[in-house]
Amino acid sequence: METIPYGAPRDTAATRAWHNWAGNVTARPVREATPASVEELRAVIRRAAEDGLAVKPVGSGHSFTAAAATEGVLIRPDRLTGIRAIDREAGTVTVEAGTRLRDLNVALAREGLSLTNMGDIMEQTVAGATSTGTHGTGRSSAAIAAQIRGLELVTADGSLLTCSEKENPDVFAAARIGLGALGVVSAITFAVEPLFLLTARDEPMTFDRVTATFDELHAANDHFEFYWFPHTGNCNTLRNNRSTGPLAPMGRFRGWFEDEFLSNGVFQAANSLGRAVPAAVPAMARVSSRALSARSYTDIPYKVFTSPRRVKMIEMEYALPCEALIGALRELKAMVDRSDLRISFPVEVRTAPADDITLSTAWGRESGYIAVHTYRGMPFREYFAAAERIFTAHGGRPHWGKLHTRDADYFAVAYPRFGEFAALRDRLDPDRRFGNAYLRRVLGD
Repeated sequence: METIPYGAPRDTAATRAWHNWAGNVTARPVREATPASVEELRAVIRRAAEDGLAVKPVGSGHSFTAAAATEGVLIRPDRLTGIRAIDREAGTVTVEAGTRLRDLNVALAREGLSLTNMGDIMEQTVAGATSTGTHGTGRSSAAIAAQIRGLELVTADGSLLTCSEKENPDVFAAARIGLGALGVVSAITFAVEPLFLLTARDEPMTFDRVTATFDELHAANDHFEFYWFPHTGNCNTLRNNRSTGPLAPMGRFRGWFEDEFLSNGVFQAANSLGRAVPAAVPAMARVSSRALSARSYTDIPYKVFTSPRRVKMIEMEYALPCEALIGALRELKAMVDRSDLRISFPVEVRTAPADDITLSTAWGRESGYIAVHTYRGMPFREYFAAAERIFTAHGGRPHWGKLHTRDADYFAVAYPRFGEFAALRDRLDPDRRFGNAYLRRVLGD
């Protein structure tokens, strides 16, 4: 085994393949590195350049695309974690890139602080989540990357760039959702605010009612989303709104019963049965769509926004102009209803306001998101291809971390500033040190 000097990054020959969370992507890097500081990270990248190897950081592996796959040097950020600084006057927190969102949320809550909005799981690293455009739902509060106020980026020659609206603003505009193409993010500064309360109201609703009143539901709630259960006319709606309290968290037993037992345990068993007996899926969907009853509770943000998701699946999600959202969803339902497809996972519908991040799915337009899923091991290509035809006909932009078949030619039209991103990539990484097959497809050579 190679001897690693004291204080040097742990840079060793890879002994195992890397797999993403869903198990649909596998990579076999030449070696792995686990730097514990920015200087160690810079040394890893310089050494990779000397050896002519590509470099890719990985987070928790929650992307369904091969965005992090490499046959070169795989950087694990497990030792680049924790909060560097909290600036209460500026309303910011600076955090190491490998910090899990779960750990950040818990730490912020202890300090009486919170992110404004977040996605529905907390397993990702902060750099992985932001680099691929992870988002939740919100009428006026945008994706996690839109809450970034500054970041550190180690570029292909080992240089360290500090980026914000005032410092390297062109890099800042792009690197907040950089796909790992511009460099390796080492730290992120987020905007935070004093800890607040959210009142959640979850309520079953028919597909016809929720689609007919979507504009009103979206306008009337800080955060609105819903799930449609294929093969049924049923949905479950989720409304989260800021509250003055009092704190009234979900009862422990009911929370366990609905979020763990039903949504994970029973749902896992139902999907396993559906994989073995596809003909049973529609009947199980009708039962599943009626399993959850209305509920309401009030808690701190991360306990409302996020929930455990343990049933492994494959996912595709597209962002559409908000005005096209419901029409596209109705087309999706009509397609499923007339097909022989058997879909055991609900379809998730969310929204986000427009933002100014170069390759954000919400760049320049208020956006509605439709996410389609299949249980891991079940056929998905026919379903995803049919859904993608609907989404692209409405000018959809696919989530960077979820399955899609689009390429650089498509994105050059879908993103007005795509050329600026490509030019910045040429400047920061001319030799494609951070390249891989996925980036060649979506960004070009």
